Amino acid sequence: MQEEYYMNLALSLAKGAAYQTSPNPPVGAVVVKDGRVIGMGAHLKAGEAHAEVNALAQAGAEAEGADIYVTLEPCAHFGKTPPCANLVIEKGIRRVFIAAVDPNPLVGGKGIEKIRAAGIEVTTGICEKEAIALLTPFFHFIQTKRPYVTIKTAVTADGKTAAHTGHSRWITSDEAREDVHLLRSQHDAILTGIGTVLLDNPLLTSRLPHGGKHPIRVLLDTHLRVPVDFHIIQNKEAKTIIFCASDAQTKKQRQLEDEGVTVIRLSHMSIDKVLDELGKMGIMTLFVEAGAEINASFLDAGSFNKLIMYMAPKLIGGKSAPSSFGGLGGSTMDEALAIDFTSVEMIGPDLKIVAERRGM
Repeated sequence: MQEEYYMNLALSLAKGAAYQTSPNPPVGAVVVKDGRVIGMGAHLKAGEAHAEVNALAQAGAEAEGADIYVTLEPCAHFGKTPPCANLVIEKGIRRVFIAAVDPNPLVGGKGIEKIRAAGIEVTTGICEKEAIALLTPFFHFIQTKRPYVTIKTAVTADGKTAAHTGHSRWITSDEAREDVHLLRSQHDAILTGIGTVLLDNPLLTSRLPHGGKHPIRVLLDTHLRVPVDFHIIQNKEAKTIIFCASDAQTKKQRQLEDEGVTVIRLSHMSIDKVLDELGKMGIMTLFVEAGAEINASFLDAGSFNKLIMYMAPKLIGGKSAPSSFGGLGGSTMDEALAIDFTSVEMIGPDLKIVAERRGM
């Protein structure tokens, strides 16, 4: 189908710019006239031109009487840039094809209404499933005002994250670890707990062969136990945010703030409160690389969206060897949280299993 061909082209443009537009969505646009593509564009960075603007600029005067394919409904409000719906009308576009309707209450069908009111034909739902899959983190952020949360874990084939001694380096292969660094670069922030930091002194940066964006580092440290000379404090490649309890030591807070760290005190330390605060900061995607207890806190709160598990072809055994999720857990299988496996692939010798919470 011709419409699907051009929309898939727009989707490929959006995918090419994914992970760098937060808190805005990745969007692609294609302008077509007389069977020729005369303009293409993507939204590359928040605050910069939207996909429609870039595509229509490339089309120039030829845009009059052309069709435009957009992966997300054109905006109808003034934000950091003018409304794209207005531009579509001004350029004399004949027909507009849209993959997904924007759930943002500032848009929410208003762009479509404005374009139709100008006498322009609008068709929605072209490649909608594919568009929604790409836009899911943005939709979640807009609707909940919280980050879309992905938990990453690495296990042996018998489900262990470490030996009974706590030793865990390395469960998975170099290839799997490089894939994790790629995932870090694709998220706005990365969260871990003080236990993991005290054990491993990690950098929590995305160390890719050709470079990559570093996520904001988020540390849950109730009593501000993190040593000031640790990597997460001294390494300045990424910003660090620490959440602590209201009664944490103030002297330590001043020391950390002198190093450029943001310290946020919470009257009650909880995953929900942390996610609310991160949402206020405009953090759309959160990558959790933590221990079993932090993972259990997200599970108990029902506050994660995706699970990525790397499974190594190893068996370590041991009834006291830890697994990915700690805590007490459910009493019966009826209490288990349902997930849907969405992909399984080989990364080097390891399996990479991706699952999403059912109903999300």
